[in-house]
Amino acid sequence: MRGLLWLDPDDEDTPFPPVEMALHNPNGLLAAGGALTPKRLKMAYRAGIFPWFTEGQPVLWWSPDPRAVFWPGQVHVSRSLRKRLRDPRIEVSADTAFAEVMWACAAPRPGQPGTWITPEMVDAYCALHELGLAHSVEVRREGRLIGGLYGVAMGAAFFGESMFSRETDGSKIALAWLSAQLAAWGFRLIDCQVPSPHLASMGAQLIGRAEFLARLAEAVRLPGAPGPWRFDSAPATLAPPTADSIYRS
Repeated sequence: MRGLLWLDPDDEDTPFPPVEMALHNPNGLLAAGGALTPKRLKMAYRAGIFPWFTEGQPVLWWSPDPRAVFWPGQVHVSRSLRKRLRDPRIEVSADTAFAEVMWACAAPRPGQPGTWITPEMVDAYCALHELGLAHSVEVRREGRLIGGLYGVAMGAAFFGESMFSRETDGSKIALAWLSAQLAAWGFRLIDCQVPSPHLASMGAQLIGRAEFLARLAEAVRLPGAPGPWRFDSAPATLAPPTADSIYRS
């Protein structure tokens, strides 16, 4: 951790360094140490910083450049996914099983040696959930949890943290509903942190860190949607297929 700011775990007030000081390799590593308290986490997200570390490491804080984002209401929906979205056996909800969704996201996955969603991380985000800042989306088929996601909302910005699927398209259904609902609520962006082929297939875009921070500064000043969240019975954008199959606000 040579050259990085070390944050004292007992100090919640020392600010993060400017994100422009983040390392290029690994991309975006900014600081180490500190604790996952609600005050520290709120400070981080408002500055475009997020924690990511594996068990046995100190807390590591990141602000990569470029940044992967979705614009609410513009998640790409394939024809096959749209068909599943209209399945009457599928039910989508928000904030009804936050801890269960987090633990499902933490479950081992093929090709991955471990998880960064440690018990410490679960406790920290459950505390944010109790404050109405962290939210989950649950996808159930005939009452069984088959997919979902969780993240943090600050103003009119949503920071996606992780998602999971136990059946085909479980996480995609959650993301499609979230995107449509956030558009209806007037949210400005959905942060995906770092790109992946899965996110790109659903329309995630890369923007420079400077642009991301400018958009974030505007979004966090807006009122957003206080928790606990309750989704509409069906977002207005859950409509029959269109030529481009894209949700739009």
